[in-house]
Amino acid sequence: MLQDLLKAVSLERLRRDLFHLAGSPLPFRKVNYTRPGQSLASLDEADAYLQAQLQGAGWEVRRTPYRVQPFRCDCTKPLHHWYSAPAPEDPWYEACNLEAEKPGSASPDEIIQLIAHKDSMSWIDSPGAHDNGVGTVANLELARILAACPTQRTIRILLCNEEHTPWTSRFAAEAAAARGDRIIAVLNLDSLDGKSDADMAAGRLTHVVGYSTDEGRPLAQLVERCNRSHGIGLEVSVAYKQHINDDDGMFINAGFRTTVMNLGSWPYADAEYHLPGDRPERVNLENLKRSTQLILAAVLELDAQGCGALTA
Repeated sequence: MLQDLLKAVSLERLRRDLFHLAGSPLPFRKVNYTRPGQSLASLDEADAYLQAQLQGAGWEVRRTPYRVQPFRCDCTKPLHHWYSAPAPEDPWYEACNLEAEKPGSASPDEIIQLIAHKDSMSWIDSPGAHDNGVGTVANLELARILAACPTQRTIRILLCNEEHTPWTSRFAAEAAAARGDRIIAVLNLDSLDGKSDADMAAGRLTHVVGYSTDEGRPLAQLVERCNRSHGIGLEVSVAYKQHINDDDGMFINAGFRTTVMNLGSWPYADAEYHLPGDRPERVNLENLKRSTQLILAAVLELDAQGCGALTA
């Protein structure tokens, strides 16, 4: 059954969603850009598309609004890090977290948490295909497949915002901690397939699982094992990620230490990181498909075995 589910991951759906969110009709996904002739900001348009896709797959979606500011652009900083803190007088906007949940049938109190930030850079006009259109559409595809798959444990998907400030994953993580949620694993999908120009030209299919805590290491190793045991065919490596940051870091800071980040390279090597050239045409869709299959395999192993999957 698991192999049938892996085969259900659709490259064409991944392509369609990615080009919709990071090409046409949406060139960007941010609160401070509205397409000509439209009344909604491009991030709101993206949210509407994502919510419709999730609901169409049978998920209930909760929208939670937060106030955010776009980053300022500071071109005196290193090229890939031009973002700069906004001033207090800069405008505030509303941006939403989208959370979808599928209760488990046998152990609904045990939660497998998937994350991706859905926004693109607020300080520069970048399509944000690798950062993080790919993680967003991978989670969308996982939602479609898992919707039709009976699961013992609860599956929760968070689509948040990280290229504005404050990062809205923090609010979801803190709310889960305040409720006392029992999240057994957190998998952040961010910049899947993103790698160096040399690796892109060589056609390498890469996947890195980064962990920042002792508890996260067994989860990273589980993902790596799934690549071998299910014949995914990626070059998978496990890497220690020293800084507790990104959306995975927000969950670690809230107390959920069995947490990893999934991406294409570490240290991150995409030459178009945070730049206008981060376009969907540069994404190796076969790499994206296999990374999506890999996360699906890890989720299904976690669902079948619970925390026991982390001790194999």
